Amino acid sequence: MSPYPDTNVFPLFQPAISEDLKDPCPVFDGEIWHVFGSTGNVRNETWKILHATAPDLYGPWTEHDPIELPIEGSGVAAPGVVFEAGVFHMFIQTEFMKSGGRCEHALSDDGFNWSVLKPALHAIPGTGEDGIYDPHPAMIGGVRYIVYSGMPTFQRVPQPDIYLARSQSDSWFGPWKRLGKILDHNDLPHHNSREHPDYEWGIEGAQLVELPDGRILLNATCFLPEGARGSRQRVFFAIADQVEGPYRSIGPVLDPGEPGENGHSTALVSGSELTLFYQSRRAATNHFWRFGIAKYDLAQPILSRQAV
Repeated sequence: MSPYPDTNVFPLFQPAISEDLKDPCPVFDGEIWHVFGSTGNVRNETWKILHATAPDLYGPWTEHDPIELPIEGSGVAAPGVVFEAGVFHMFIQTEFMKSGGRCEHALSDDGFNWSVLKPALHAIPGTGEDGIYDPHPAMIGGVRYIVYSGMPTFQRVPQPDIYLARSQSDSWFGPWKRLGKILDHNDLPHHNSREHPDYEWGIEGAQLVELPDGRILLNATCFLPEGARGSRQRVFFAIADQVEGPYRSIGPVLDPGEPGENGHSTALVSGSELTLFYQSRRAATNHFWRFGIAKYDLAQPILSRQAV
């Protein structure tokens, strides 16, 4: 699957206050674009909540002071944000490299000033959701969902799979009913297996999008079975007829160029066009993470291909 010519723009902008930009979530408020994400550095995994605005997805982007929330955790980052009825709803992790964690819920009228409500979800000790992170809201068939990574207890490296929860009200306030795992390591032949002697990481950065034909697109990040560390991360797509799955992978969809890798992204669908707002790092950016944009034609036959 290839982007339209001349529409893959990378890097989109250079950060003013950090080394790395990750986990982008672009949102249109009816007048301007906002992008929320993680700003910091991968050297010591120190992150804040990014906020930037622009008149167009392609910019120019203005970076604002990081958003500060009264939330405790060692990994408060990777927000998933939706704008509805004049209100921004942010769902954000508190941990991602250890057990525990919560999916916190915050509100804003303008994208700058936020109020934190009670958590939407908590980790469940001793289960496949012993740790949870990377929450992203989705509206599918008029129903509100949160898709997120859940990982069992680990000793060395997290091994997350993809989980789903559904709002039991007609709102983003929940309560939220867990629907369980919807994508496992074993469902992806292009992902490193748990038994691999040089296992790197699990499935993360998931997002769900309803396609014009009613099918569900799962956009997420895998880690290839082979290659040097720091070169395996890839955006991939999977397709299902219903939100709970089963999902059929169509594999990695964006070549980062070599040496490099890409990952956690948000897909926006308008008509027959899909815009992918992604993170990537390459030799050209001195291997710092930056944001990019690529556009795809949904009419391409690859979107109907069976599992690879």
